[in-house]
Amino acid sequence: MATVKEIAERAGVSIGTVSNVLNGLPSVRESARQRVLKAMEQVDYQPSLLGRALRKDKTNMIVMIVPDITNPFFPGAVRGAEDVAFKHGFRLVLCNSDNDLEKEATYLHEMRTYRPSGLIIVPADLSKGTDEAKAYLRTGCSVVYMDRIPSNWRGDSVTSAHEEGAYLATRHLIELGHLNIATITGPLSLSSATARLDGFRRAMKEAGLPITPEYVQEADFNTTAGFHAAKALLALRRKPTAIFAANDLIGFGVLAAVREAGLQCPEDISVVGFDNLDESNVASPKLSTVEQFAYQVGSKAAEIVIERNQGGDGPTKHIVLAPKLLVKDSSGQPVKRGRSTRGKSLPLRKLVAAR
Repeated sequence: MATVKEIAERAGVSIGTVSNVLNGLPSVRESARQRVLKAMEQVDYQPSLLGRALRKDKTNMIVMIVPDITNPFFPGAVRGAEDVAFKHGFRLVLCNSDNDLEKEATYLHEMRTYRPSGLIIVPADLSKGTDEAKAYLRTGCSVVYMDRIPSNWRGDSVTSAHEEGAYLATRHLIELGHLNIATITGPLSLSSATARLDGFRRAMKEAGLPITPEYVQEADFNTTAGFHAAKALLALRRKPTAIFAANDLIGFGVLAAVREAGLQCPEDISVVGFDNLDESNVASPKLSTVEQFAYQVGSKAAEIVIERNQGGDGPTKHIVLAPKLLVKDSSGQPVKRGRSTRGKSLPLRKLVAAR
């Protein structure tokens, strides 16, 4: 591999001039800069990022740690962060923690040795791990928590309005006329899951509807867990007529359980999910859901990292993206079998008055 000295000799300049070109300093005459760039191209010279890190205290790497890359929400967020990073000359390095705190801690410890410019993290455990993130801050690395925000984190963060989204989904079911509404939450150790449960409870309380304890099922954020939780609900003597699933993967599991039970959706059971995954449009029926804009969540997180690296020392940023309810085919009024009322709704005030 060619050295800086060889580049200088080939371009007919000093080693200092080559160094200034590599560091993008404006003091180099344009003619000399072009000779250096041509010499680098001729020998296919690749500057050492780690060597540059030793001089500048950081590389152009942004480390992004997500808990489950197989969850379709996270690829969208990763793509948003990567697009913004690449546009500004940064490179995104992706790590998957598998919702394993020990694996996450290993990544956090080891990746810090590469002196990244930024860290974007969706934590596996909200009660631990922020000490390691704060160690990144002490090295001059920007840190943004994304989607799941620890209660003791006071730094930059980007998330969706989880509670509001769940409220919109549950209110939609109430306005359709459902009185027996269940929910399948995500793991309640996660802030996103507890916020969605809070939104469900708020809508039910506002409508004066009781929440039957067995109508609240906790499950992992995946299709298999949603399927088994829905089977438990459908086995109850008094079945719910509607289920709010805390994410679309759970919702797909609910749809499968409804089919297995010989029931129809939405004629017998209405279902609303959360995420608006692409698969929600090819599910049978198409899954009503809440859009939480995964791409924008990731891109906003990367924008904060880049702004901090460009000297943005302003106030801490806490960005919360507003959700949007998307009514599709899986939600309708509770009616007798054979009548189709998909998408129709009743004003909430009339529903409450009727009770």
